Amino acid sequence: MINILSEIWALLCEMSPYLLLGFLLAGLMHEFVPGTLYTRYLGDRSLRSVVLAALFGVPLPLCSCGVIPTAMGIRREGASKGATISFLIATPQTGVDSIIATYSLMGLPFAVIRPIAALLTAVFGGALCNVLDTDETVSPADRTHCEDGCCAQETPSPRRGIGARLLAALSYAFGEMMEDIGKWLAIGLVVAGIITAAVPDSWFVLFQDNTFYSILFVLAFSIPMYLCATGSIPIALALMLKGLTPGAALVLLMAGPASNAASILVVGKVLGKRTMLIYLASIIAGAILFGVGIDNLLPREWFTHPVMQHAACHEDGIGLFSYICTGLLLLLLVRALWPFGHHHHHHHEALSHAEARGVTYSIEGMNCNHCAENVRKAIASLEGVEGVEVSLREGKAIVTGSPDEAEVLRAVESIGFKAAADAEK
Repeated sequence: MINILSEIWALLCEMSPYLLLGFLLAGLMHEFVPGTLYTRYLGDRSLRSVVLAALFGVPLPLCSCGVIPTAMGIRREGASKGATISFLIATPQTGVDSIIATYSLMGLPFAVIRPIAALLTAVFGGALCNVLDTDETVSPADRTHCEDGCCAQETPSPRRGIGARLLAALSYAFGEMMEDIGKWLAIGLVVAGIITAAVPDSWFVLFQDNTFYSILFVLAFSIPMYLCATGSIPIALALMLKGLTPGAALVLLMAGPASNAASILVVGKVLGKRTMLIYLASIIAGAILFGVGIDNLLPREWFTHPVMQHAACHEDGIGLFSYICTGLLLLLLVRALWPFGHHHHHHHEALSHAEARGVTYSIEGMNCNHCAENVRKAIASLEGVEGVEVSLREGKAIVTGSPDEAEVLRAVESIGFKAAADAEK
């Protein structure tokens, strides 16, 4: 047990300065890059829209669950199926935070190739979707419920000064993002610690230096399993230290975040089974192609040397700066994940007031703040809605006003969640 905790602590200390920087950059992007930029150019069935969707998605700090409602949202706002699939494939694999964290643990070659692989795989998947699935019909459940595209853009917020916007960026980076990613980062670190300290090397003898078996092994558990882009990094590192090839490690970094059982079901339901198969086949093909390519076309030392350096630094000790960053990161994680904090208390009070005068809907499938915000926007776009309060922790939405109940259910289901009106109204 002590060895496992020691490995977790070493990984956290190694990643913490880069994670803090990555969260900060993600917060600045969220605040200063307008959201309409991501939907303005994605409507036509062209290679250009597919490429733009992938380029928009690569730096965005959206986790594997948060990207699903976001992608379904841009689909409702007019994005083509190809652009939507491209966005779905590229976005969860990377992000400014995970690219920087990849560099911290696995070195520059992985940090460079990871977004390139995500971009090219996404473009391939989107282009293939445009060729093989020409049905661009948008069902009533997928349409925005307003006229003249008024829902395609968010209501402009009052103009704020640079100081207020910087504070908003910090609040998002070290508040909402910590809440969304913190749990999965912790799980990734624990799994990596267990693999490194408790799993015998003999368990991985079959996979050592064997690209084919390594890739099949990684695909078998990474495709259906939920892994976030940042949380997958320590697991990939631990598996490499046990003998998996660099190509297999990249397969985990690609296929793990890009797909999971929930995203596969949602894509099949909202975009159709043919699109779902194209989406899944593109991820698998891209991961295998890049995995095999790394192991056979590029020098192995490019990828193994940084990993060995990490192990050597672990033995040499940790510097004061890393300790300070680790302490700060832990404090921020506790603040974000502690269920009885100031933010949660006031949100619960607001929810209670709304519940007293509105209709409650149970929402299944929300896993992060992006999910909750997309549910809020989908319901708020409906005619007759006066206000919406969404609770991620309680899995419900309180709607005030007089919208049609069936419209509310359709709006929520159109972005990939299950909804049901409370029996007690």
